[in-house]
This record gives sequence, structure tokens and C-alpha cells, in this order.
Amino acid sequence: MNSKILLFLVLFVACLDTSFQRKSKKPLQTLSRGWGDEITWVQTYEEGLSKMKVSQKPLMVIQHLKDCPHSQALKKAFAANEEIQKMAQEDFIMLNLVHETTDKNLAPDGFYVPRIMFVDPSMSVRADIHGKHRNRLYTYKADDLDLLIENMVKAKKLLAKKRSEL
Repeated sequence: MNSKILLFLVLFVACLDTSFQRKSKKPLQTLSRGWGDEITWVQTYEEGLSKMKVSQKPLMVIQHLKDCPHSQALKKAFAANEEIQKMAQEDFIMLNLVHETTDKNLAPDGFYVPRIMFVDPSMSVRADIHGKHRNRLYTYKADDLDLLIENMVKAKKLLAKKRSEL
């Protein structure tokens, strides 16, 4: 009888351990949403604006949708690019939004995805920093990363110039 109880306890503990292992293998959900786990992300546009004013770094807003193939392709390329990841972590306040918005400040030329906008500390979306598509100014595709890097550098330089003028 004692051996049956012992066997039952061993099997019970083994099942618990297996169940725990399955749960612990599940990836943690972070604000990065796959765009770069080493990047510090803000949760909301308002938080981004607040941190931008304090840090004097530009805010980079990425608007995307989970089920959009264009968003997924851009996310994969963005996350794999070391130069973009480094600049995003060091030189920008970063926000990625994975839902549709009705905020016209976040959609100055329409509600499409993916789009990436740069906001300066005066809280203005930089209309002079955009992608190559005329009908959707703030859209970038996975093969537009060189232009995105140029625009990130441009946003940093414009901010440095504004600071020196003050």
C-alpha cells in the first residue's frame, strides 16, 4: 500500500513538473511586440510625449497591425537590423502601437499601416521626415531600411540643431 502511495506521489510531482515546464517555455509578452527586446518602449503616446520632453530625444512612433503581412515583414527586418536597433535604444523614445487609432495626430495623412513617424520635442510630427511613397508618406517597407536609417539620423541631427539654437 505504501509503495502505491509513493508511486502516486512520484507521478503527481512529475506531472506538475511537466505542466510547469510547458508554462515557463511560453515567451513573455513585452512592449516590444517583436520589434526589439533590447529597446526601451513606452506604453502610450502620452507617455512618449512626456519622456520626449524630459529627455530631449525625438519620439519614433511605429503604427502596425498584428495580422498585416506588410507590418510583419517590416517588423522582422527592423528587429534584425543592428544599426536601427542601436539607434532606437540610444537616441529615441520608442512607441509601437498594434491597434488602430482614431487620433489624427498619429495619422496625419491617413489610417494605414505600417507607418513610422518622428515627433520632435515641440510635439510636432516631422512632415519633412517620411518614407518614399507619395500617397502614404509615413509608410516604410522591409526593403526601405536604408531610408529609415537615413531618416533616423536626420531626426537626430534636426534635434541637435534645435538644441544648439536655444
